Amino acid sequence: MPHSSSLSKSLIVLLAAVSALGPGSMQILLPALPAIRESFQVSHDVAQLTLSLSMLAIAFGTLAYGPLSDKYGRKPIMIIGLIITIIGSIFCYFANTIELLIMGRIVQAFGGAVGLVLARAIVRDVCGGQEAARVIATLVMVMVVLPMMSPALGGELMVRLGWQSVFIVMAVLSTIILLVLIKSLPETLVNPVPFEGVKSMLMAFVNLFKSRAFCGYAFCVTFVSVVFFSFISAAPEIMVSVLHRPPNEYGYYFVMIPLGFMSGNYVARHFGRRFEINQMISLGATIGVGGIALAIVLQLVGFHQPIALFAPVALAVFGNGITLPNAQAAAINEFPKYAGSASGLTGFLQMAFSAVAAQLVAVIFNGTVYPLLIMMLVASVLSLVCFRLGVGTAKNV
Repeated sequence: MPHSSSLSKSLIVLLAAVSALGPGSMQILLPALPAIRESFQVSHDVAQLTLSLSMLAIAFGTLAYGPLSDKYGRKPIMIIGLIITIIGSIFCYFANTIELLIMGRIVQAFGGAVGLVLARAIVRDVCGGQEAARVIATLVMVMVVLPMMSPALGGELMVRLGWQSVFIVMAVLSTIILLVLIKSLPETLVNPVPFEGVKSMLMAFVNLFKSRAFCGYAFCVTFVSVVFFSFISAAPEIMVSVLHRPPNEYGYYFVMIPLGFMSGNYVARHFGRRFEINQMISLGATIGVGGIALAIVLQLVGFHQPIALFAPVALAVFGNGITLPNAQAAAINEFPKYAGSASGLTGFLQMAFSAVAAQLVAVIFNGTVYPLLIMMLVASVLSLVCFRLGVGTAKNV
């Protein structure tokens, strides 16, 4: 296994960029959804499929790439995923019906999912469990910038060049990353694992689910992701129809969310050597529950300003920033031989549950902020409960 020092800062940035492609390509289209609806003369629900089905495509992509990379290596599978992303982006640009656009988005998202899985697997190939948590925290803090900024970038592109331009930008970015990756990324898989088809892949997942510890970590990660995706799915509508603020204010308040997450990642990186992984996960998950609970209390006592919503959620996301990299690293570390499969299954659970939550938030919306906050509170509590039931705080990682 390569020594952890071989994972240079430039390689971490490259892995972060690849990881950001999937979420970035998904979120960059958010400001353009009304324009897409008008352009193709379809309902809001149909236009929303360009988002929800792309989330599901990422989920299934994460499920497939892990086992394939365990057999064929990280680099060739990463290259294939990026090529699929480029093809899907070009397909979206030329789509002249909503059906073709949705199909292109599925292809684009499926390809973009490769970085979410393999970046973490590469880190685990190179680093040990405790070190992997700190490197993943660094990676996540770098990669979070593009997806968080992509809605603003998409809005500017839509206004200046039309909504189709976002796909050209994603194709160009994917091509640049592909070329750099071909030149710079070493193969980190030392001992390939035989892959004998879908049945073998499913058996690997079954074996992972048999591990109580893996389930504890994986579902902790899953419900932390549900908190975030529920919020970004509903918050723009709440700003306009509940808080009666202009749409452009959403971007200013939303800055608090990535800042909270990156601050949590900073804590995860710099205190990772002092505390065990499980202590960090427990701390972060507890802060997450407290932040959402505070948001509900502020609403109940009559504080209905945007700051009373975004500041407590930013606190919760700060906790999530501590929990997420540590729980991801711990889940993968449970079965080092199947790091790709473990990373893929964890990513699938994240995106599949988050896709369902994003649609459910729209269904239960009643003109107030409470359905969203209650869903986020339930997800936060479940992340902590899953961790405590599956792992607790006594196990050393």
